[in-house]
Amino acid sequence: MNVPSMNSAPQVLNELTSRLATFTPELQKAAAHVLENANLVSITSIRTMAQGAEVKPNTLVRMARALGFDGYEDFRKPFREQVIRGREDFPDRARWLQSLSKGGKLSSLYAEMASASIENIEGLFSETSATALKEVADAIVKARVTYVLGVGFANAIASNFAYLASMAGSSIVAIPRNGSLPVDDLARMEKGDLLIAMTFKPYRREVVEGVELARAQGIEVIGISDSPASPILVRADRRFVVPTETPQFFPSTVALTALFETIMAFVVAEAKPDVISNIERFHQRRHEFGIYWKEETK
Repeated sequence: MNVPSMNSAPQVLNELTSRLATFTPELQKAAAHVLENANLVSITSIRTMAQGAEVKPNTLVRMARALGFDGYEDFRKPFREQVIRGREDFPDRARWLQSLSKGGKLSSLYAEMASASIENIEGLFSETSATALKEVADAIVKARVTYVLGVGFANAIASNFAYLASMAGSSIVAIPRNGSLPVDDLARMEKGDLLIAMTFKPYRREVVEGVELARAQGIEVIGISDSPASPILVRADRRFVVPTETPQFFPSTVALTALFETIMAFVVAEAKPDVISNIERFHQRRHEFGIYWKEETK
């Protein structure tokens, strides 16, 4: 392997994502299939992977060489090593989840929801790192204004993140705001601003276009999506893949919420000492204004 810096599966996938837009259409098909099915790389033959991607096996070889590997088998090594290391086994949790499924249809659904939520959280934190989150926190602290772009359920999470950040005095704005389009706020971006954009399958056009607009203005973009092949992750400077699997119709937001809560914790940890004072003062005023309910004493 000619690229010693890529000694882990996440690093390989990150590099593949970065290079995706520069590949030929055939290589893009192969790379997108690998990104979408990274869990199969270590256990699936090159022929089977090629069939799944609807390309020739040699296309996967060319994709691996484009990344600096000697061949496809060399490309697979980090993925095999990850499987060998494996994840921690949780036998007690497995028995607990099995016990939840007893008792009928809703009990089974309850167990499936619990299992999916736990797996999504594990998937998020196993594929990112404290270093990556610290870099995001540093970028937010340094930014003149941080715009958090999300539509649908993602907008509610963006709004909550901006609300929490306001307690610490950070300049974070959730967009689009009521009655406006994302472009209305993105047009106000200046050098030194930061855009955090998120969209999940099926990907929203206004978010993809918003990322393109930000990049055209020289704005740093942090992308959050559910697949390494997502159109906003291909265009982003920093990327986070958030699992959203769930037995219900709507995508799960458990891992997405955990990601933003962790980013917020890092922002507070990395901010100046007066940030804690701002938060304490904010809550003190809320107590003084009688916002919180208290049992009246007689």
